[in-house]
Amino acid sequence: MSSNTQPTLWKTDHTVPGRPVFGAQHPPLSSKTLNKKPIVMNSSISKKNDQEKFHEYAINTDDAWEIDDRTMSLKLIETDNNNNGNDDDNQTQLLNISKQAVDEVASRVIQEHKSKSQSNKVTLDASAVRRPVITANASSTTCPGIGRRIGDYPNIKPLVPIRYTNTTANNNSNSFGTINITRPNLITKSDIDIQKENKFKQIFEQSNIDLNELRKASWNGIPKQYRAQAWKLLCGYLPSKVERREDTLTRKRDEYWSYVSQYYHTRSESEHQDTFRQIHIDIPRMNPLMPIFQQTVVQELFERILFIWAIRHPASGYVQGINDLVTPFFVVFLSEFIENDVEIENFDISSLPETNRKIVEADSYWATSHLLEGIQDNYTFAQPGIQYKVRTLEELVKRIDEPLYRHLKNQHIEFLQFAFRWMNNLLMRELPVRCTIRLWDTYLSEQNGFSQFHLYICASFLVRFSKDLLREKDFQGILLLLQNLPTHSWTSNDISILTAEAYQLKVIYTMSTIANKQKLVEQLRAEANIERVKVSIVCKDLIKFCQDHESGDVLVRGWAGFARENPFKEKQGCVTL
Repeated sequence: MSSNTQPTLWKTDHTVPGRPVFGAQHPPLSSKTLNKKPIVMNSSISKKNDQEKFHEYAINTDDAWEIDDRTMSLKLIETDNNNNGNDDDNQTQLLNISKQAVDEVASRVIQEHKSKSQSNKVTLDASAVRRPVITANASSTTCPGIGRRIGDYPNIKPLVPIRYTNTTANNNSNSFGTINITRPNLITKSDIDIQKENKFKQIFEQSNIDLNELRKASWNGIPKQYRAQAWKLLCGYLPSKVERREDTLTRKRDEYWSYVSQYYHTRSESEHQDTFRQIHIDIPRMNPLMPIFQQTVVQELFERILFIWAIRHPASGYVQGINDLVTPFFVVFLSEFIENDVEIENFDISSLPETNRKIVEADSYWATSHLLEGIQDNYTFAQPGIQYKVRTLEELVKRIDEPLYRHLKNQHIEFLQFAFRWMNNLLMRELPVRCTIRLWDTYLSEQNGFSQFHLYICASFLVRFSKDLLREKDFQGILLLLQNLPTHSWTSNDISILTAEAYQLKVIYTMSTIANKQKLVEQLRAEANIERVKVSIVCKDLIKFCQDHESGDVLVRGWAGFARENPFKEKQGCVTL
């Protein structure tokens, strides 16, 4: 064909007629396919009448459907990445589809449809149909570009979520007109996840669960199917012995509902109406982007939990922020009664039987009570617990990230302006609910997790955004960033990194404190020039340190006061002056 000859329409872009069609679930398999330029007709062709146009079209496409080896050959151009980027050295191979293989596949597909036409369940199996055999240079080989679907490429993530079912065939279980599609599971669990699930399975198969072993396993996250039971055990709400669990749960749940019968009707009385009014105002503001928390049934459930807790804990009562702390327990305990493929944020809780709703409510109350027992000083008058934690956080950040600390101080940012909410809500306003739940796996498995380890989490959390904060050059920009930190896309992996960094801070800070005490003890011994250490009774922690780490006696000034106020069970090694 000469260079002046007009190329045929089909062969301008493809050897085989037609263009690939892509959708949300079937995107192009390579960027070359996506970026391929469309066919552009020559605009210089003058207008002709319909008959001339059709005649020219017929000439240009008369070979479009010829079935011969030349027309059906596929040009697979593979770029040699090792030729220093020279695209002109691409190797082109001409591969021929075996006609026998095509006929074999066609017959298999037809037979497959015939065999499945009588059943309501269709099974799509990647291995059910063999791929066409491509022959190149008289040798048979498979070609990954022929007949492959999105399911065959594990590294390609579908743009639209796909729901998979692994149910066995049972025609009687299907409703009329329902087709159940079973697809190969494209999402494979990692070896770490499988090992973790096996570990928890072994723990929960025990008749008497070892809580220390459970804490160690839970520190790095709990598999979803075991989380509700694990949280109840770690809260001390569920007995470790299997034979005691049913009776204990029944008794505790009945006890909660007896509190509701006894106290909830008093919410309209003058003594409690202010408390209930504040609860009633705060709950609709809680998680406004999650539809489940806007349901009336859920809001009434939270009102009962918070009001009963406030009545039974008059020292603190209800304080804004406590309402957020019920959310993770509610979500986790509710998930026990919801199928895994149902989104809990859109779940209609009124569809759940009332008995199950009562179980979720009672369990959430007792778990929240356990949490608040360890941090109740955060919510007493003037909230001294939060004040102390914010000051400690400021001191810790000063030691681990002094440039950030100086930057905040130079811009007149007080830690109380942003960290108060972090302590009051346990970072729940800063993290998605899914990340909060993963973080609480660690809190519940860590000794004093909510009261002490949370401090190191906050320090690591702040330092994580150090570079972003240093780029902000004024008070307003820094505070806006601190109140809207970009964590909406965080996953459990981010929380795992955060907890690991916090644990390192805890170890370093604790060792530093011990080292400082050791230096002080050596200084006191040198000043006294004796083997005994001389300290004052006000240094109770130092006295305890000396008892644990020093071989000599501890000389205590004011023995009478120490004898009365000594918080330790044993006074060994303490000698009065």
